[in-house]
Amino acid sequence: KMDSCAAVEKELERVLTKFTAINEHSAKIIGDVLAHFVELQKHIAGTESNAELTPGQIVILKDTLGKTKEKLQRLTADHRDLHGTVSKVGKAIDRNFVSDFTATSRTDVFTSERNIQLLNTVIAQHFYRQGMDDVADMLIKESALQHDEISIEPYAELHRTWEAIHNRDLTPALQWATHYSDKLEAKHNVFTSERNIQLLNTVIAQHFYRQGMDDVADMLIKESALQHDEISIEPYAELHRTWEAIHNRDLTPALQWATHYSDKLEAKHSALEFKLHRLAFMQILSRGIEAQKEAISYARTYFAKFVHRFQKDIQSLMGTLMYLPIGIQNSPYRHLMAAEMWIEAADSFIKDACSVLGINKDSPLSVVVNAGCTALPALLNLKQVMLSRQVMGIWNGRDELPIEIDLDPDNRYHSIFACPILRQQSSEDNPPMKLICGHVISRDALNKLSSGPILKCPYCPMEQSPQDARLISF
Repeated sequence: KMDSCAAVEKELERVLTKFTAINEHSAKIIGDVLAHFVELQKHIAGTESNAELTPGQIVILKDTLGKTKEKLQRLTADHRDLHGTVSKVGKAIDRNFVSDFTATSRTDVFTSERNIQLLNTVIAQHFYRQGMDDVADMLIKESALQHDEISIEPYAELHRTWEAIHNRDLTPALQWATHYSDKLEAKHNVFTSERNIQLLNTVIAQHFYRQGMDDVADMLIKESALQHDEISIEPYAELHRTWEAIHNRDLTPALQWATHYSDKLEAKHSALEFKLHRLAFMQILSRGIEAQKEAISYARTYFAKFVHRFQKDIQSLMGTLMYLPIGIQNSPYRHLMAAEMWIEAADSFIKDACSVLGINKDSPLSVVVNAGCTALPALLNLKQVMLSRQVMGIWNGRDELPIEIDLDPDNRYHSIFACPILRQQSSEDNPPMKLICGHVISRDALNKLSSGPILKCPYCPMEQSPQDARLISF
C-alpha cells in the first residue's frame, strides 16, 4: 500500500537527515580536536624528549585531553542516537509490511493431484514459450504429464523465429510474415473488410436520419447497397420533425407527444410539458389584448396540474396579463417572449424525449467524432514522444489506447447492473435492490427468493425482511 511505503519513507528521510547532520557535526568536532593537538604540539615542540613538562605545559595538555574526551563522548552519543534512528526503519518495515504470507495462502490448493498437474502444465507451457524446450521436456517427464495435454505450438515456432532474427537469419521471419501478410495488413486498416465498411455506412446513415437529412441517408443506403430494415429510423425521424416544428414556432406536435408521455415525463421530474404550455400561453398573448380571454382559458385548462411544481412561474405568467395593454415587450416579462425560450424548449424536447424512449440524444457517429476530437491532441503528443524514443511498436496493432484519455463528463456512462441470480440486466421495471447486508440483486430475484416475511441473502447467512431492501441507482 502507498500509505505503508510513505510511512517507511518518512523514517528513511529522518535517517538521511540525521546522517547529514552528524556528518557535518563530526567533521567540525574532528577539526576542533585536530586544532587543539596542533596548538599543543606548538607548546611542547621545543621540549626535549626526556625533559619534564613545565607546569604550564601540563595544564595545556590536561585541557587538550579533557576537551578531546568531551568531544569524543559527544560523537559516541551522536552515533548511539543514529543507531536508534536506523533501527526505527526496520520497525517501520515490520509494522507496515507483512513478512509472513501464510495467512493469505491456502494449504489445500495443491493437495489434489489435478491441481498439481495443472500447475505443472502451466509451468511447462511457460518454458516452451521461453524456448527452454529441454527444461519443459524434463518437467513433463518427471511430473508424468502427457505431451498432448500441453499446447506447444505456436510458441516453439515463434521462439525459433525470434532466435533466428537475433542470429541475423531473417529467412524464417520473412516466410512467416509472407504467409500472414493479409492479416498483418488488416491490423493496420480497419475498413478493409466488407462487414466493417457496412457497419460504418450504417452508423453514418443513422446519423443522417437523426439530423432529419432523410434524402441524404436514403442516397447513402442506395449507393452502399444497405437494407432499410437493417437501420433503425424511428423514432429519430419523428423526434427531428417535432424538434424542427418547435423551431418553426409550431408547438402542436411537441404538445401531442408530451401529453402522450406525460406520466413518464412526470416520473423523470421533467419540466418539458410545462415549458411547452408556457410557450403556447405566451404565443397566445403575443396576439395582443384581444387574446386575453383565450389566454386565461388556456391557463385554466392546462396550468392546474403544474401548480404544485411551478407555482411561482405560473404566478409570473399571470402577471403578464397586466401588461397586455402596453405590450409584453415593454414589460418586465419581455424575457418570456425571447427567441432563446424556443431554442431552450427544442433542446429540452430532444433531451427529455430521448431519455423517455431510452435512446441516446447524440448519434454514435457524433459521439465517436467528438470523443476523437477531444482525444486527438493528447494522442498526437503521445505519438511524438513514442516516435522520439523509438517505441511505436508497443502501440501498433493494439485495440486499446496506451494511456487513459480524460474525456468530458458527457462521455461518461453509467454501468448497467446485471443480476447475479437471474443473470438479467436491470431495467425500470426490474431495478437493482440493495439488501441490508450490502449485497445487491434485482427486484425480480428479491420477489422469487422471498418466502413470506423472511428473506435469506443468497450470498451470506443474514436473514432479513424483503421490505428492508432499498432501490439503488447506478
